[in-house]
Amino acid sequence: MDFKQIISHCKEYGFVYQSSEIYDGLSAVYDYGPNGVELKNNIKQFWWKSMVQMHDNIVGIDSGIFMHPKIWKASGHVDAFNDPLIDNKDSKKRYRADQLIEGYCDKIEAKIKKDVEKAAKKFDDFDEAMFRSTNGRIIERQAKIDAVLGRMNKALADENMEELKQIIIDCEIADPDSGSKNWTDVRQFNLMFNTQLGNISGEAGKLYLRPETAQGIFVNFLNVSKTSRQKIPFGIAQIGKAFRNEIVARQFIFRMREFEQMEMQFFVRPGEEMKWYEHWKEKRLAWHKAIGSPESKLRFHKHENLAHYANAAADIEFEFPFGFKELEGIHSRTDFDLKSHQELSGKKLQYFDPELNENYVPYVVETSIGCDRMFLAVISNSLLEEEVPDSSGKSSTRTVLKLNPALAPIKCAVLPLLKNHEGLVNASKDVVNKLKLNVNVQYDEKDAIGRRYRRQDAVGTPLCVTVDHQTLEDNTVTLRDRDSLEQIRIAINEVNKVVTEKTDMNSLLN
Repeated sequence: MDFKQIISHCKEYGFVYQSSEIYDGLSAVYDYGPNGVELKNNIKQFWWKSMVQMHDNIVGIDSGIFMHPKIWKASGHVDAFNDPLIDNKDSKKRYRADQLIEGYCDKIEAKIKKDVEKAAKKFDDFDEAMFRSTNGRIIERQAKIDAVLGRMNKALADENMEELKQIIIDCEIADPDSGSKNWTDVRQFNLMFNTQLGNISGEAGKLYLRPETAQGIFVNFLNVSKTSRQKIPFGIAQIGKAFRNEIVARQFIFRMREFEQMEMQFFVRPGEEMKWYEHWKEKRLAWHKAIGSPESKLRFHKHENLAHYANAAADIEFEFPFGFKELEGIHSRTDFDLKSHQELSGKKLQYFDPELNENYVPYVVETSIGCDRMFLAVISNSLLEEEVPDSSGKSSTRTVLKLNPALAPIKCAVLPLLKNHEGLVNASKDVVNKLKLNVNVQYDEKDAIGRRYRRQDAVGTPLCVTVDHQTLEDNTVTLRDRDSLEQIRIAINEVNKVVTEKTDMNSLLN
């Protein structure tokens, strides 16, 4: 499905709403509806189970959104947490310069992809890698992409705003909305929201809404290492809200001003960080595959322009409807954060290693994933329109959300064949009461049974139980599978076991 259809589906079926919609909305802020909050919680639960519960040497915390302002000075956010912005003089719209340049490269990449798809249709034994490396037009286009991104990365690393504008001019990049090429200079803009402490105004009372959750982990390193008695290597995980004053926030929940992160900081011996960096790259990619993301829609993107704290960094990118974009970052952060906090706070943030018999500031390998982006990836990958046979045997189109059953907001829907039949209604509610102790179940009696099936397909419900007249005779029900459309009769006392096993999250952790 295209992106507009995904956004429309999310609102129509209670997944995501525009925040403050009755007041015409608040830009780049969204609310999760009844089905959305269930799906989001399931994603968080799967991440937490796989990251904390399945590892003896990883523990969790929940740090405050407000923290001492010196934390953001030590982390570099006060001085270096900036986006390069450019305005179009004609349309009066503001853009991130690096995103305009990346968008230009994405268009060239789309042409390459189109050429590859055309060639693949012509040859049965098509070798894409060989075609990309030998086709003159593709080689030329790829060289253009590499040259432009190389210039951009160097300009970003050097904080050369003049060069960023020159790239936009040289590539003849136009305003995506108006087509105008009349640009202002590029300038830096700090992304942190600030507020004040109590009634103290001015710099003395300034606080920031945290732009990331990682620093709450670093400043608690000593507390956690002492109270959890963990030995290096060990990790600290956290799920929490973060806030960035994005001037250019678009693409639905992909880029928001208020969002949720799932981060794990893994503390290791100095010199061993690259081994663990490669380890967590492999582990995190496997997690995405387990959740249902196909390998063809995932890829690694190595950072050439490293952040000030990193000595290696890579993104796991997912192919969203608008192209491959960052989904998760794996970074080797060195000892930058702990050393910076140690220097500014005057407190030693070191670990005594009994095997080496020495104190040192640990190095850190980070895994950081946006929960909202993961939500969008799951929806994008699962929402389909497909032709299926209807009750008369003819073909009809259904919209179905083929979520992994463990992630589905509603695990099972119980449907009485008739809503005005007391016996069917009572039997249905008995099934609901037994199921709801183990799974999220929904009772639905409105509309014809076919429409109810379609409604459950659209929200991703993997199983439907239909209670009919035969149920009252022999205590069996019809169990319908969302994906195969297979319908079988099973005993009522088997429903709980079948539904629980089919939707068990633990199956994803093996």
